[in-house]
Amino acid sequence: MKDQVIEINEIKKFYQVGTEVVKALQGVSLTINRGEYVAIMGPSGSGKSTLMNIIGALDTPTGGRYVLNGTDVSYLTDDNLAEIRNKEIGFVFQTFNLLPRYSGLENAMLPLIYAGVSKNERLARGKSVMKSVGLTDRMHHKPNEMSGGQRQRVAVARALINDPSIILADEPTGNLDSKTSVDIMRLFDEIHQQGNTIILVTHEEDIAQHAHRIIRLRDGLIESDLVNNNVMAL
Repeated sequence: MKDQVIEINEIKKFYQVGTEVVKALQGVSLTINRGEYVAIMGPSGSGKSTLMNIIGALDTPTGGRYVLNGTDVSYLTDDNLAEIRNKEIGFVFQTFNLLPRYSGLENAMLPLIYAGVSKNERLARGKSVMKSVGLTDRMHHKPNEMSGGQRQRVAVARALINDPSIILADEPTGNLDSKTSVDIMRLFDEIHQQGNTIILVTHEEDIAQHAHRIIRLRDGLIESDLVNNNVMAL
């Protein structure tokens, strides 16, 4: 058996909207092995954002089971979910989600503060991870002194700093121009080559083509789950 980092069995998520029940996920099952690079795609309303929120421990399912790196996180308390998120998952968002008054380095180190890591170790790891994303010369700049691509690199550094089980990227190039998008996708390729597990949520076909496996959702179900034999080279 391969080293499974994510195991999802018959996950359902239903929402009550007025008198109507919205079935966002209707029994999704999948496994993701350590070191995989997976894209999750689907049109608006397909359930991909709901699935991402459950994978990211930002939400709990209505039914089914989710095991993340050996821990069943299906129905944990909010506090336990927060702990799992900080330890196991590195998030990269479309909108960067950086704190404006903090430097790039300080933003990257934030998960370590929540994890109770000492200041000296935070600095050492922060500088190392900023170097790994090519921002050694910009680490003391604030977000408003950086380009969109540099801000997203800070977000990637923050995602990497806790050495998480998975990097979960939600439309990571959505706010970037095409040239900068290529740079960020090249960075994700490098991160994957270093052995990291990447899950990319996107509606853009060309961005999904960087992944080695593409899962397509429709109407809360998996429509297809295929190996990508035409990985886009950079």
